[in-house]
Amino acid sequence: MRPELQNGATLAFIGDAVLSLMVREHLISLGLTKTKELQIQSIRYVSAVAQAKFIQYLLDQNELTQEETQIYLRGRNHKSLSKAKNTDILTYRQATGFESLLGYWYLRHETDRLEHIWNQMKTNI
Repeated sequence: MRPELQNGATLAFIGDAVLSLMVREHLISLGLTKTKELQIQSIRYVSAVAQAKFIQYLLDQNELTQEETQIYLRGRNHKSLSKAKNTDILTYRQATGFESLLGYWYLRHETDRLEHIWNQMKTNI
């Protein structure tokens, strides 16, 4: 599979799962065990609003390479049949672009890059 050839929705599908797993591992490592508290805390990371704010932070900090920016834009601009839940369409698309990047890095086995971005996310959310 060549991640650079995948469409934004496919990359976002994988990226959503990657982020969810990273968040869950992080919260459990903090000692959280109650399901309701885990769910409440996970929203801080996985909500479209949180993801949109974080990708904007990355863009403002010039954190992304040109290639990564293109992957983000591919995900952000992908025409989705699903509707945004609890947010506006722009925020939803920005979050989709961020998830596309996560999926891209995961499929390319760029674990160092994923870890670097995840550490920034934990610090800046």
